[in-house]
Amino acid sequence: MSAVRWGRGAAGFGRALWPAGTPGLLAEEGALGGVWGRKRSSTASPCEQDRRKDWGHAELLEVLKARVRQLQAEGMAEVTVKRVAKRVAVARAPEAGGAQPPRQAPAGAKGAGAKGAAATLSSRWAQKLDSDQQLMEKRKQRLEGKLQKRVEKGAWQKQLRLEPRLLSRKLASQLQHWEQGAPRSPWEEQLAQLLQEAPHRLSSEAAAAPVDRGPESRLEGQQQRLLSFFECCLLTGHLPLAHHVLVTHHSKSQQQRLLTLSMYNMVMLGWARQGSFKELTYVFFMLKDAGLAPDLQSYAAALQCMGRLDQDAGTIRRCLKQMAQDGLQLQGLFTAVPLSAEERAELLRAVRKAKPAFTPPRPPVPPPQVNTSPLLREIYAKDPAVSYPRLHLSLKELQGLFQQQLRVEMATTITVESVEKVPLLTKEVLHARKTLAGLRTRWRTALYRELQETKENEAHAAREGRLSLFPYLCLLSEKEVVRMLLQTLQALPAQGESLLFLAHELGLRVFKRKQLRNEVQELEQRYSKYLHLLASDTQVAEPCLPRQHWEALGVPEAPHEQPWPMSVVVQLGKQLAEVLVRAAQMPSSLAAPRSPGTLIPVLYHVYSFRSFRQIGILKPHPAFTQLLETAAERTLTFESTDVPMLCPPLPWTSPHSGAFLLSPTKMMRSVEGSQQHQLLLERCPPAELHGALDALTQLGNCAWRVNGRVLDLVLQLFADKGCPRLGVPAPPSEAPRPPEGRRAPNRCLLPEVSPAEKAEMRRELARRLKVAREMQSLRADALYRLSLARHLRHRVFWLPHNMDFRGRTYPCSPHFNHLGSDLARALLEFAQGRPLGPHGLNWLKIHLVNLTGLKKRESLQARRDYADELMEDILDSADRPMTGRKWWMEADEPWQALACCMEVARAVRAPDPAAYVSHFPVHQDGSCNGLQHYAALGRDSVGAASVNLLPSDLPQDVYSEVAAQVEVFRRQDAEQGVQVAQVLEGFISRKVVKQTVMTVVYGVTRYGGRLQIEKRLREIHDFPQDFVWEASHYLVRQVFNSLQEMFSGTRSIQRWLTESARLISHTGSAVEWVTPLGIPIIQPYHRDSKVMIKGGLQSLTFSSSVDTSQKPNTLKQKNGFPPNFIHSLDSSHMMLTALHCYRKGLTFVSVHDCFWTHAADVAVMNQVCREQFVRLHSQPILHNLSRFLIERFCSDPRTSKSIWVSRLMDTLLSVPKTGTFNLEQVKHSTYFFS
Repeated sequence: MSAVRWGRGAAGFGRALWPAGTPGLLAEEGALGGVWGRKRSSTASPCEQDRRKDWGHAELLEVLKARVRQLQAEGMAEVTVKRVAKRVAVARAPEAGGAQPPRQAPAGAKGAGAKGAAATLSSRWAQKLDSDQQLMEKRKQRLEGKLQKRVEKGAWQKQLRLEPRLLSRKLASQLQHWEQGAPRSPWEEQLAQLLQEAPHRLSSEAAAAPVDRGPESRLEGQQQRLLSFFECCLLTGHLPLAHHVLVTHHSKSQQQRLLTLSMYNMVMLGWARQGSFKELTYVFFMLKDAGLAPDLQSYAAALQCMGRLDQDAGTIRRCLKQMAQDGLQLQGLFTAVPLSAEERAELLRAVRKAKPAFTPPRPPVPPPQVNTSPLLREIYAKDPAVSYPRLHLSLKELQGLFQQQLRVEMATTITVESVEKVPLLTKEVLHARKTLAGLRTRWRTALYRELQETKENEAHAAREGRLSLFPYLCLLSEKEVVRMLLQTLQALPAQGESLLFLAHELGLRVFKRKQLRNEVQELEQRYSKYLHLLASDTQVAEPCLPRQHWEALGVPEAPHEQPWPMSVVVQLGKQLAEVLVRAAQMPSSLAAPRSPGTLIPVLYHVYSFRSFRQIGILKPHPAFTQLLETAAERTLTFESTDVPMLCPPLPWTSPHSGAFLLSPTKMMRSVEGSQQHQLLLERCPPAELHGALDALTQLGNCAWRVNGRVLDLVLQLFADKGCPRLGVPAPPSEAPRPPEGRRAPNRCLLPEVSPAEKAEMRRELARRLKVAREMQSLRADALYRLSLARHLRHRVFWLPHNMDFRGRTYPCSPHFNHLGSDLARALLEFAQGRPLGPHGLNWLKIHLVNLTGLKKRESLQARRDYADELMEDILDSADRPMTGRKWWMEADEPWQALACCMEVARAVRAPDPAAYVSHFPVHQDGSCNGLQHYAALGRDSVGAASVNLLPSDLPQDVYSEVAAQVEVFRRQDAEQGVQVAQVLEGFISRKVVKQTVMTVVYGVTRYGGRLQIEKRLREIHDFPQDFVWEASHYLVRQVFNSLQEMFSGTRSIQRWLTESARLISHTGSAVEWVTPLGIPIIQPYHRDSKVMIKGGLQSLTFSSSVDTSQKPNTLKQKNGFPPNFIHSLDSSHMMLTALHCYRKGLTFVSVHDCFWTHAADVAVMNQVCREQFVRLHSQPILHNLSRFLIERFCSDPRTSKSIWVSRLMDTLLSVPKTGTFNLEQVKHSTYFFS
């Protein structure tokens, strides 16, 4: 609203606000203050001040008039009314022009009493007028803001360009002619002619442009960003903005090359849904101008729009005729184009106007897709006798759990009570909580305001045709965004967080929440039918796998969500972080009680060095951190997808459908913005993925519960001061403090301190800070895990799984699962129990001894006997874990050992141990599993014997054998006078070499191995620390020599894989392969591309190694291929074991090469495990790999003359020769997994 309009008469505007019939009401509540306040008048020119004074008098006049009417209406004394009337007369004088001389007062009014009364009245009126003016000024500002927004919104819509700017002069003149003759030439006719003239094939220029080729297209960089921008515009109802940006990009030849057919189709579909045929035709003009041919989606949009507008049959007939001439089938509109029920109905309505007898084809029944892998033939064989396991819960119970999970996911977050020690509710605590509540109320208001201003700025950028963040900011309601930002502020650690990390996390949270699907009613009906397969009290007609049952229900495929580029994720998160920084302020009195009550930021942006790199950090003010600590609010908020599910997960049916009810999850996790894995999976025939899909579903269907007795003990230690020796982190109060006295940090400023002393002080301070940060991180991790454990204590829950790009499986819940430390595993047990049976107790005893780390070279019978010998200590540990002899604390895995002690105690004290129902998971570990796969690949008899592939009376320990071989080399060198070999006498042990031996197979380099050995040597107090560096160099060399001698076949295969990957990388491609179960794999290692996001608090620069437009990173490709290939084999073995165990009715889960089941079923699982390992390695794995790589990288005639391709062909044909080891012997090896 302009100032002129306000100046034209505030009185008229004031009267416009009065409600009809109550002329004096508004004046009673408060006067309408002027636009120009008294605080600003000092900066105005004299002329301007005069004008403002006039406006102020006019407003005062209206106030006094209103007061007269009010007093008259209330029947007050006439003298009071006359006094007010006199003030009105005085106020009119300046309005009439010029200042009037003061009148002489009557004689009777000169007394002291009269003067006092007048002063009192004047003071009261002044106060009243001031308060009324302030109140009305606020109201006026609110109204002005609303009017301004309406004006801006109208202006914005007018600024958005809908008419295309065509590069073709012929098309441009044709469009102009049609627009001028629109009344005689309807838009439908124009569209029909456009379709007729549309190119049937792309021109050479268009073909060279990056056009859309369906799911195979790689929309990188700007293309991917454009597509996500258009998608968000349609989701948020900003279709004109999407059209405007499309027009802007289309009008510039360089930018037009980025536009793909799917982008034009997306905008067309938006206009079709609104029935806006004119705008849809505009897009068709641009489509033709770009040299692109319309596809089924283009025709579906046009016909759908015609159906909504109920257009004549002639135009529709011409459209269908042109579609047929383009080689597109009418049935394809209903089978190949994803449509909602409403869109399908409108499309059918249009088609039937031209073809009344047309009947849409029924949804095609896909032909039975059968997985052809010989490894899975038994899994998918029809066998009516098979009995898949069921849950222990009834259908009604499962339906109730479904409703609970549904509520959690619809809320998007869940709040749980923290396990931190609850403080006493002192006055100080209550005051801190009240202060925090008040601050949060103010922050919400400020955040709303900042969000609105940010949206307005981004909207302005979008109006200029730029790809702004405006539609992304509109994806979530302002209430959701504010809540998310306040949660972020609450969870920020005292030492701050990297701005880049914070931006990435915030951007991802927006992306995940915008994907929330809302098909609750339909989902509820289908899920209820699905539960009949799992519930304990229902039956199904034919036993089948969960995926097969779900697909039989006719569940439609969920739409595939296009990922956002990493740059968009970070830029959006950075914008939200900056909104939080600007909005979150607190009184300075919280930091300095005697300071004036000014507002200071809660968050500060500072720079810090981490790993020799300067990074920007958002750090909370120490006063705010102290306020949080004093308030001691004991709640934690998690995303719904970061906690276990309360009902069985949805079965995996495709690469992007499965796990959570409403929150889409990818089957293969990858870096955000990366598409190469997803594209490979989508190109893969669906049946080829059945093995992986069913294995992930089976792992997720295992029901869990919390081990309450172990949890209570851990919480007891956690609430005290922790116990790092037992894996319970200490609180921050136990962290090392900065040095004091002579080593205090401030002494670095003194001139008498030498440079060497200063350097030592800095190193000591850095070391203490590092320890403090690590303690804080470990404490937070334990806090999350224990808080979730207590929250889920009396519940049954599930852990949905997905996998990484190598096929290794992981639970989706990051904070509370069975992967991780000893403590994390000890907190969980199976929700469904099983009687121990005749051998279950023996397996519990063996497992307990395995957890202690003792008797590793002893037989199973010896371990069982050892458990019997220790039964008194076992029972003492179970009964008095914190006050008894504490035998369990000496175990390698103390918490799992304690949980097993408690289970053994309950079993041996049961009237019938065989009938005791056990929920405890028993583990069977592979014996250096990576070397097992290498030995099997190379049929290496010597290596096979070292890793227990051969039957033996006692288990072989490869780590001890390597240590013995290294000792042989050391002794020889010591005799020849090598000093470091002499120093190492007596210090070479299994522990020193174990980590290096374990990780060599997974690609550790000599440099990495040296660091591992150095760490072990530093842990030995007696070892001379001056020789650590030299000794670690010597030992890593000897470890590699020992492995070369013991595993010659392994090293030859490793070299072959490394060289193949190096040559593939030199051809310009990333290494790809297919696992024995049919999962396509590609290594996401490319040369780093720098991405910079400028402006704001700081410019953010980050590297992306997943940009497929960059060349492959040769070093990472060749070093990563051997370990990644072995990982893909161990995941295939695990999945085969999981599927066959499920078929036999077993409960099965895994931690990579550590398999878990009930004690009663260990023998069956062991048999399945060995059989599937033999079946897996009976396939010609290396020859199959060679054939695949030759076909993939050496069959293109355009590159066949390349020297790199020629070398690659020679290498791939030279498959390493294998030894004579007989795989069948694995079936009889007791210690293969034990």
